[in-house]
Amino acid sequence: MSSTIYDVASRAGVSIATVSRALNAPQTVHPATLQRIQEAIDALGFVPKAEASARARRIHRQIGVLAPFFMHYPSFTQRLRGVSSALLDTGFELVVYNVETPEHVRSYLHTLPITRRLDGLLIISLMLSDEEAARLVQHGLPTVLIEGSHPSLPAVEIDNVEGGEIAAEYLLTKGHRRIGFVGGDRQLPGYAIGTSALRFRGFVKTLERHGLTPILPGFTPQTASHEEARRQALDLLQQPEPPTAIFAGNDTLALGVLKAARESGMRVPEDVAVLGFDDADFADYIGLSTISQSLEESGRLAVEMLLSMISESLRTNRRIRLPLQVVERDTT
Repeated sequence: MSSTIYDVASRAGVSIATVSRALNAPQTVHPATLQRIQEAIDALGFVPKAEASARARRIHRQIGVLAPFFMHYPSFTQRLRGVSSALLDTGFELVVYNVETPEHVRSYLHTLPITRRLDGLLIISLMLSDEEAARLVQHGLPTVLIEGSHPSLPAVEIDNVEGGEIAAEYLLTKGHRRIGFVGGDRQLPGYAIGTSALRFRGFVKTLERHGLTPILPGFTPQTASHEEARRQALDLLQQPEPPTAIFAGNDTLALGVLKAARESGMRVPEDVAVLGFDDADFADYIGLSTISQSLEESGRLAVEMLLSMISESLRTNRRIRLPLQVVERDTT
């Protein structure tokens, strides 16, 4: 006999109304209460009636995208363009879930597999716990990760550490020896992939191999905004021996570096070269040299993998790693 919402409420020790809120607006439920409800749902194998009927008919025709801060980063928008273009003639509707707190992530990963009428899910730049990945697999929701990885789920990814290595090698070949770094990640502890920090790791590793250390600002960055990057770059450019080149953790940060150079009266690239990362749309328009990670292609490939899983009812943990390459323009 199938479990009911009454069974879930009884097992979790909450009201039916609270279970309903947990299913439909999980961000409004206290995390501890939400956890108890989710444990009861998992233990009972509960599936809401509307969702069970929709699964039986297979009429969702919806693909979900779970992404942190997608409204703040051009890279997310560009990836979504690749996703939407790949879905254009498929008859699937795209549903985007933006997350800006750990609670948002947890609540969506708790409830999306059982309550949302999704045929598949794309997760961008988020780290999943073993429990969260297992829930997606257990409830049979086809899922593909983009710029993230978990052993039990397929992914389209890049090697961010290698990206930092490529950036350092490129600037070294251009003859630079005093090289600065401007970075920062939006903080979503334990959930978002810290891409800037990973790129910095590879950057430092390569410089150290050449007997060099990066020139860094005298303070720890608090955000990943171009204004914060401007502050960092001004600090670098005002040092007694300023860098002749600066690597920014992404193209948005590179905008702040370019503004700082202009305010300091320094010519780019004659006085200071600037290298970004991502190859966002605006990079070409402003002549920014950058590391391309094929943003739209990553979205397109992820959709192709997801649709294959849906149509063939296949489980896979296949991984596609996209190559990185320097796109040289005016700033280096």
